[in-house]
Amino acid sequence: MKIRKIGAAKLEVSAVGYGCMSFSHGYGAVPTKNEAINLIRYAYDLGCTFFDTAEGYGGGSNEMLLGEALQSVRNNVVYATKFGGVAVRNGKIGATELQPQQIRQHLEQSLRRLRTDRIELYYQHRVSKEVAVEEVAGCMGDLIKEGKILGWGLSQATTDEIRRAHAVTPLTAIQSEYSIMERMFEKDVIPVCEELGIGFVPFSPLAGGFLSGKITKDTVYSGGDIRNSITRYEKSNIVANQPLLDLINKFATLKNATPAQISLAWMLHKKDFIVPIPGSRKYERIKENLGAADVELTADEFAQIETELAKIEIHGNRTDEDIVFGRW
Repeated sequence: MKIRKIGAAKLEVSAVGYGCMSFSHGYGAVPTKNEAINLIRYAYDLGCTFFDTAEGYGGGSNEMLLGEALQSVRNNVVYATKFGGVAVRNGKIGATELQPQQIRQHLEQSLRRLRTDRIELYYQHRVSKEVAVEEVAGCMGDLIKEGKILGWGLSQATTDEIRRAHAVTPLTAIQSEYSIMERMFEKDVIPVCEELGIGFVPFSPLAGGFLSGKITKDTVYSGGDIRNSITRYEKSNIVANQPLLDLINKFATLKNATPAQISLAWMLHKKDFIVPIPGSRKYERIKENLGAADVELTADEFAQIETELAKIEIHGNRTDEDIVFGRW
């Protein structure tokens, strides 16, 4: 597995990481605890060293799962977790408001659940509108000095929030949704990360599985699957977005790879500070995703994809912008 270094903390991570959220919620029925542990260990055995979780996933149970699965190899892996998250106030969605002392309390709880004495990358899950980002950054700086965390980040932050936070305590990474299907952050956030030397960690890099080519207009999402509320997964939009899959499939055939691998390889080629964290609950998909690190696009192939992408219109929305940025 190839290694990348990200951010001010110069964290060394596998070029493709592993997002653990779906072990707790988001994509229908979850696996048993033992099955989830086996899947996490399988990813590690294949060379993955970068694992992403959050206190908000399963009310802390997701962190506990990861801590148990990797306790025996703790010093060989990088943990990323998040404090706070999304809250609802007066019927509107926004960030959980945490003061520095509360952040410390949440960190101690995460450390216990992860069975560790430090967290390599500690994100604010959504940027608060009531607690200044500079105040949060100052707290993160203190925690870094104390060795409780090695680096810190923001999730779904704006460029203004990134600059203000980075000026106080240099950021290690920004985590936001990004894929060959969802490119809104190419306009501003990714360039700012490049300018300031901050890593960029895309969640949902395979667009909830759409870019694997396995989803059709007849696919049914059960239980609390979040794709039921995302318009891109409506039948008409799945059909309308077929040109994107056709493009990816063309290069998958050319490179003897899968559509998912081409989608991830495109992202890895774009910038060397981008580290995607696809999540999967199937052994074959984990192997496939991590194998994308070995699929190399030539400069000409990448340019061809970019040229064709510029001609393709994406139908349907991922989510409401207010949810993306946690505005009240």
